[in-house]
Amino acid sequence: MQDLSSEYQNAACIPDGADYPALWAAKAAAFRAVSAVETHTYGPGEREAYDLLRPSGAARGTLVFIHGGYWMETDRSLWSHLATGALSRGWAVALPSYDLCPAVRIATITRQASAAVDAVASMTSGSLRLSGHSAGGHLVARMACADAAPAAVARIERIVPISALSNLVPLMRTDMNAALHIDAAEAAAESPFLHPRPSIPIHVWVGGAERPAFLDQSRWLSRAWDAPLTIERGRHHFDVIEGLEQPDSALMQAILG
Repeated sequence: MQDLSSEYQNAACIPDGADYPALWAAKAAAFRAVSAVETHTYGPGEREAYDLLRPSGAARGTLVFIHGGYWMETDRSLWSHLATGALSRGWAVALPSYDLCPAVRIATITRQASAAVDAVASMTSGSLRLSGHSAGGHLVARMACADAAPAAVARIERIVPISALSNLVPLMRTDMNAALHIDAAEAAAESPFLHPRPSIPIHVWVGGAERPAFLDQSRWLSRAWDAPLTIERGRHHFDVIEGLEQPDSALMQAILG
């Protein structure tokens, strides 16, 4: 059976790819230095917490952004700056962390994402919009599935998975599975594109310069759910999220309208 590890490697295929984590950390820290950040918990674990940023004046709604890192890396502190675009448009933004593999399975992280959305809903009012990147894109897509939907699902008016992992079956054939421990049952249960088309509006987003595997992952989800697909020209896996920093970007338009 073909090993697909190289197909899902991103940093090595992006110019200066190794420099991005430090760049994100610096931008996030600079953003937090001038922003009022509330931190709340949604569960008993150390990582079961989220940061909430509110706009000046009454919020028009709340964007929940769930980070990526192949369910194995990063936390909310690396992504604070991605709240800039939504805040500028009068939306609150929540950024949850979650436990990481191999300490937990992906199914557990899905349950944590649902609990995080409900916790955010309890602290805010109005519309909820969900977006997430890579593994976070998988998690927000799972929130549209009946078996994982949060109790506050009726308030979710749009979900935009960015470069999402919608089909976990190929990941079983990568070296990452030594930590992810995906088996056939979990791959079937946790792959959004295998679930029925949800009633929540979905807009699938991916960079045009991404690895073919990620383009395939987005196309599979778009086709399975009959959802609009935007392939953003010239964007790779690490810079495709930069539109979240701009209130008038096409990505922010897709999320907030």
